[in-house]
Amino acid sequence: MQKTLKRYFPIFVLPTLIAFSFAFIIPFVMGVYLSFCKFKTITNAQFVGLENYIKIFADKDFVNAFGFTLKFSVVSIITINVFAFILALALTRKIKGTNLFRTVFFMPNLIGGIVLGYVWKFVFNRAFVSLGKSLSVGALSTSWLATTNGAMACLIIVSVWQYAGYMMLIYVAGFMSVSKSLMEAAQIDGCTKTQATINVTIPLMRSSFVQCLFLTIT
Repeated sequence: MQKTLKRYFPIFVLPTLIAFSFAFIIPFVMGVYLSFCKFKTITNAQFVGLENYIKIFADKDFVNAFGFTLKFSVVSIITINVFAFILALALTRKIKGTNLFRTVFFMPNLIGGIVLGYVWKFVFNRAFVSLGKSLSVGALSTSWLATTNGAMACLIIVSVWQYAGYMMLIYVAGFMSVSKSLMEAAQIDGCTKTQATINVTIPLMRSSFVQCLFLTIT
């Protein structure tokens, strides 16, 4: 069976690889090249070296925006994967209603960007403000979108809410791919469930971690 899978693996991967190349790899490479050019259209580009980068990094507004984006990316990537891993760990512990919880946590990933924006704009501008005023909580009585740090927190919350469920499914698949016999053997040798998870399960889930990190970065 393994020999058959290895033999036909390229055939099944090729269509996806071609689509991924045309949709992501080729435009990415072209974008990197054009960043070193002065151009009006893609076919009319003049190579100027680092001139564009020198100009743009001399712009304070761009540097501030770049720093904000970098900070958001790092924090959101870490937060999404931490929450997704915790959810996957909890939902592979034979809890009643596991399939229902997986569906509920995955559903936000299906919501379109426009709808998502309107829903969370209402939450941050109306629901939180009204709740803060009724409870006399100063942190909630003003819109989070009114300040830079508040806007950053809002973006991170929305990103985690939308994408953690999708990453959770990948981690769940990683947990389920680990042989139960290995966990049982570790526990027989004296490991607790926590020690077995850290020393046996997590190292065997490297591919899941790599896949989730790649997806959250891209």
